[in-house]
Amino acid sequence: MPRPLIDAPNHRHAFDLAGRAAVVTGASRGIGAAIARRLAEHGADVVVSSRKIEACREVAEAINKDTARKAAVAAACNISHKDELARLVDFANSEFGKIDILVSNAAVNPYYGPSAGISDEQFDKILTCNVKASHWLAQLVMPGMKERRDGAFIIVSSIGGLIGSASLGAYAISKAADLQLARNLAVEYGPFNIRANCICPGIVKTYFAEALWKDPEVEANVSKHLPLRRFGEPDDIAGAAVFLASPAGQWMTGQAIVIDGGTVIGMGRG
Repeated sequence: MPRPLIDAPNHRHAFDLAGRAAVVTGASRGIGAAIARRLAEHGADVVVSSRKIEACREVAEAINKDTARKAAVAAACNISHKDELARLVDFANSEFGKIDILVSNAAVNPYYGPSAGISDEQFDKILTCNVKASHWLAQLVMPGMKERRDGAFIIVSSIGGLIGSASLGAYAISKAADLQLARNLAVEYGPFNIRANCICPGIVKTYFAEALWKDPEVEANVSKHLPLRRFGEPDDIAGAAVFLASPAGQWMTGQAIVIDGGTVIGMGRG
């Protein structure tokens, strides 16, 4: 007999996240804040995390006001330090009793230019924050997910991990590594009903990418070559995280969802 499309015993809607607990890193603004908000709107309890606690509190308070419940709490965390990530996971477990959804969104890029000019310190910082932090988070949250035989681990990668770059080389390397990390986790933890996937945004109007869009002339010149003729907004990315975290995405793992307004497929235009 075919398996029901929705978890019938719990009568869960395909995108219902009620009763689920999530942690989102880099959630004080941009894509992370949009993801945290959408997860909460679909019923999840969310830890909003980034380095600056006041910014996290502002996002959490706005979410709580808009959802009319205590859907979000704030926690400061520097992803470059394993001990701070451990404290973040402990905090989430103390607040919600579990972590069902982990969104590893925070990332850094302290260098823009040719590979010949990047310092070892900059290269190491990129790999630590953009790859090793997600690896550490997986080590910290997978035991609980494994015990419950349920979980969603989501890494916000980038289309930079799919193409070559003469100016974002180390960042692109880190984002390509994210894709392989998700594949590895998917294979290792799939037997325990834990899913690991990536989201690969194109140019999104965030503080992180403002050098690429802040100048109106540059934005107009670049966006006119994109199939959808515009750069992304943070909320353009958030729906994919809801899908990957929800029952709707229960049979998807080890994959990368590209959300880029057609940037990559448009590179072959005539």
